[in-house]
Amino acid sequence: MSTITEHEVVYADEKKIHYLAAGPPNGPLILFIHGWPASAITWQTQLNAFAALGFRAIAPDMPGFGQSSARRVVTDYSQEALVGGMMALLSDTGRTAAIWVGHDWGAGVTSSVAAHHPEAIKALVNICVPYRSIELGWEGFLPFVNREIYPAHEYEFGQWDYMKKFEEDFESTIEWFEKDTAGFCKAAMQKASPPSPNRVEPMMSGIRKNGWMGGASKPPSVSLLGDPFLPPDVFATFVQDMERTGFWPGCAYYLNHQRNASYNGQRDGKLTKPVLFIHAAWDTVCETQTSRLCERMRAACRNLTEVRIEGGHFLQYERAGEVHAALIRFILTEIPGEWPGFWDSAYTNRKSLV
Repeated sequence: MSTITEHEVVYADEKKIHYLAAGPPNGPLILFIHGWPASAITWQTQLNAFAALGFRAIAPDMPGFGQSSARRVVTDYSQEALVGGMMALLSDTGRTAAIWVGHDWGAGVTSSVAAHHPEAIKALVNICVPYRSIELGWEGFLPFVNREIYPAHEYEFGQWDYMKKFEEDFESTIEWFEKDTAGFCKAAMQKASPPSPNRVEPMMSGIRKNGWMGGASKPPSVSLLGDPFLPPDVFATFVQDMERTGFWPGCAYYLNHQRNASYNGQRDGKLTKPVLFIHAAWDTVCETQTSRLCERMRAACRNLTEVRIEGGHFLQYERAGEVHAALIRFILTEIPGEWPGFWDSAYTNRKSLV
């Protein structure tokens, strides 16, 4: 197992990003950007795996999470502000470009980085959330709901109803999460099961009507749930991270749709750099198999690879080996110069004619 070290970078208005790093300092740089809810430690398996291969692997606590700045300022969590933080993080590594891997809101951030700073991207890898979707505000994902499953007259916001709940009832939502932080975190990290075809996702599409988790008075107790798919020590640290900041800062990512649309709408988003999108086949919220959520990504990316892995929304934890295999194959195929050994040495293959 690799040694994981802790670092921090201070940037605009004395904001701070805390991050974890592993692997040789001169190895090719790969950044793992988490979503909601999560923190840097939840990428521990990826940090160890890619550091062992010779990469310089880094995972930040995103603003609002863990030991990074977590001010109660909504605009701190707009895509524009988050991109500023990511550029400060990249600069702190001493590099000008990296392989960026994002999940959930982290994929929205990596997508925004790619659109505004393509020179900082060696390759873009998004898990569950396609490029040119969530980072564009409501118009980036709501028009692509599968209306055969979610008729507009019955499910105005489709499976994204929970996002509207954040906008309409933010403070009471935070209060509900914090009635049992550990219970909510454990519930989020349960293993997924294959959904039935054309199944409505009632837990997320009925939030505004029924409340969180079907109207429960609080998150389920940890004692009532199965083991999370994070290792026990990692899960314990993740819960501590969420208890440190509370849910307010991380949930404020959901309050910037209009700002994000304005910021990212300035760009056509065309990408020539290699892009890998990993579909989570059992993800019923970021559903990319029967919906049209990937349309804009496919139109914008000149060099796009897609892979489908059977698992739920937190695919990188639940199916880590398969995600690693997809990412490794992508790097070797599309950007072999970023593979350790190619990157920092005169790697030459000479075949004899004899």
